Amino acid sequence: MGPVAGPRCEIHSAAMPEPIPIIGGTGALGWGLALRLAGSGQQVVIGSRSAERATQAVERLLEAAPNADAEGLVNEEAARRGPIVFLTVPFRAQSENLNNLREALEPGQILVDCTVPTAAAVSGKATRSLGVWQGSAAQQAQEMVPEGVTVVAALHTVSAPTLGDTDAELDEDVLICGDRRADKARVAGLVELVPGLRAVNAGALEMARIVEQLTPLLISINARYKRHAGIRITGLGVGSHWE
Repeated sequence: MGPVAGPRCEIHSAAMPEPIPIIGGTGALGWGLALRLAGSGQQVVIGSRSAERATQAVERLLEAAPNADAEGLVNEEAARRGPIVFLTVPFRAQSENLNNLREALEPGQILVDCTVPTAAAVSGKATRSLGVWQGSAAQQAQEMVPEGVTVVAALHTVSAPTLGDTDAELDEDVLICGDRRADKARVAGLVELVPGLRAVNAGALEMARIVEQLTPLLISINARYKRHAGIRITGLGVGSHWE
């Protein structure tokens, strides 16, 4: 394991050869993530229910980043393209997408669930959250994925518009929840490929029930301040939090 400066994870800071599938990559968060990762030299696969929409998203991505290495596929095909798959769909579409991915996801893959159960899923306010029987959207995802697929929760507090604006500088933390440190470390390595994002080990997957609640809070704050603020955890000191 290489040296770690502060709480940052440098385990996988080098460019990874595997493509990075992003399910729901035609949406604001997924497209912004694809744009930032592609800008860091990563190969991204934008997934959508529609192959046409996936292709259009790639064309848009190439307009913003002409040297990007990207392809667009339907979600099921996209999910088979890499070991770490990001799920960036609204909560109302989470179950449907996971059901459709049952035959695509394989043991050993990591699913990074970015879902937030806000009341917007039922035509309510985005500043209100919904109760999830399993405790959180991430825990619901863990129940739904095939056996052998691990769910890690991340990216709940990063603004989609900011991710999609390459002129905007990021300077915030990403809280990562999961039951295996090695899996969280792999996801942290991808997160930290995006300049300005620092991955923070937030504990077991059950902690996602708390992290997911931060999104409605940030939406409320940002609406009042007319900003796209994130969060920063202070006082972490020096040392690895992923060993």
